Amino acid sequence: MSRLDLVIFGATGFTGKHAVMECARIAKKKAGLTWGIAGRSQSKLNAVLEEASKKTGEDLSSIPVLIADVGDEESLFAMCQRAKVLVNCCGPYRLYGEPVVAAAVRAKSHYVDVSGEPQFIESMQLRYDAAARAAGVYVISACGFDSIPNDLGVVFLEQNFEGTLNSVESYISAHVAGEASALARRHGVVHRGTWESIVYGVTHRNELPALRKQLYPTRLPDFFPALGKRTIHRKNGAWCVPFPGADASIVYRTQRELYTRTSKRPVQFRVYVRLPNLVSLVALLFVGFILVGFSMAALTRRWLIRHPKLFTFGAVTDDVKEEVMDNTHFQMELHGEGWEKGSDETAPPNKKMVAKVRGTNPGYGATVVALLHAALTLHHPQRMPPPGVLTTGVAFRDTDLIQRLHDNGLRFEIVHK
Repeated sequence: MSRLDLVIFGATGFTGKHAVMECARIAKKKAGLTWGIAGRSQSKLNAVLEEASKKTGEDLSSIPVLIADVGDEESLFAMCQRAKVLVNCCGPYRLYGEPVVAAAVRAKSHYVDVSGEPQFIESMQLRYDAAARAAGVYVISACGFDSIPNDLGVVFLEQNFEGTLNSVESYISAHVAGEASALARRHGVVHRGTWESIVYGVTHRNELPALRKQLYPTRLPDFFPALGKRTIHRKNGAWCVPFPGADASIVYRTQRELYTRTSKRPVQFRVYVRLPNLVSLVALLFVGFILVGFSMAALTRRWLIRHPKLFTFGAVTDDVKEEVMDNTHFQMELHGEGWEKGSDETAPPNKKMVAKVRGTNPGYGATVVALLHAALTLHHPQRMPPPGVLTTGVAFRDTDLIQRLHDNGLRFEIVHK
């Protein structure tokens, strides 16, 4: 039986449903694209297709439905045998991701996901990179809001810099526009599945140094000037704090890998959240304090997972509305600094450039657009490096993915030279 171009696993979940709808829209424009959906429940998968048909106006009755369960290794293997690229939307990945990666590598199917969990991602590199290379397949995590905008944003900035880029500071901001802001206050802006992944990421954050030491036993040489890490600070009238997501981890791995492969000077990177006022800053710091403190014990960790609305002032719920998501706009503003071409790189940097990456619906709109176009890029990997467990920046830097994302609502642009 011939393989489908894409199979979306975890299609009945919150992110999976949005991936199904986006795939239906892409398939309408891309003649000949074959795809299917997979999960544990036939009836729920059929209901997802019916819902997507109504919302997109496409007849999806002929889309193949595959039954697979993370607790059944052979069902995962059979599913992956049907896929050229397996799109995994079944998280938290720390709990459910590894069996799917293992099955994809075994079945010689490329694999992408939207994990924002550095411990899972780096563990998969340690355990499956050699096997993926031997199988001739790509395993690429973090193909969503975590972390394509920043990882490929640094690549984009470097490609346009026309010199040597030494450092990038990225500032993330988001807002809910218009009348949807009132709806956001009542129903939240982040789904609890994303929150659960964050909780597990914070819980196991201390595992990262040991993983890094195994991945990279030798330190990078020191590069000057070194990019310092800011704490709470002001920039352009906004309050800014370090962003605790996966972006810094992913960009570090990209730059470390490119240095190893090509001896290219690695770009130093820091990422911050930009907040509009002091009240927002205090609220975020309070949630962060509760998150770190409560994640340390099993009992309080369960409270965090079961009652996210309580601990996030209503920001995380099970009932995020489509109108809110469709009116949530985000941007990454990447401030790059380095040297003009031919300059003395022992002297202070003499060139600056700012890039922006912006879009709508970061968690479930721009994320599934990035995820599916990353998956489609794997169909023609001529301009990609050799297979293995890679970051988005290493895998896609020489492809047309940035341009295709730009053409599909995830805008990349240079705003200041």
